[in-house]
Amino acid sequence: MNFYGPKQLADSFRAVRKNTILIAEDIDEDDFGFRPSPESRSVGQLLAHILFLTRFDRGLHETERVTTLEGLDFTKVLKESEAEEHKLHSKSELIADLKESGDSLARWVENLPEEVLCERVIQPNGASKTRFEMIVSIKEHEMHHRGQLTVMERMLGIVPHLTRGRRTVKTEGTTAAEKQ
Repeated sequence: MNFYGPKQLADSFRAVRKNTILIAEDIDEDDFGFRPSPESRSVGQLLAHILFLTRFDRGLHETERVTTLEGLDFTKVLKESEAEEHKLHSKSELIADLKESGDSLARWVENLPEEVLCERVIQPNGASKTRFEMIVSIKEHEMHHRGQLTVMERMLGIVPHLTRGRRTVKTEGTTAAEKQ
């Protein structure tokens, strides 16, 4: 019995992307150039990075359906990502791309047959992972950077949407308890 398969993974992608979009919507476009330190990515660059690597990883598994990462030029991939991050993207453009690519990725994932998800892909060190594990890492990558975006929100004086939601529930719960 499988408790976590393509449908659950697609749903979790949708939840992660929804939260990434809510963060992007909360940050003023004027602050998309904000970076916590000179050598770090800005808000806009981080969102462009998420988009680039999501598309790149999806291409590896859907279009190319690689069986090995041995020989993959990771330096070239990072340079391509950096080039995309340094292009000027408007807030509305990034949010629209996040919505479209998130929806598209989730639809693709939920329709993947189990035999595709079970395929093994050789890693650069010679070990192997299932395609499922590698596709899960797309979500993990976004969650890592979403944590950075949340810290950036705090630095910009923005209370993150998840905190606002928790405060609302706490306040409503307190009010209800006081009425009893």
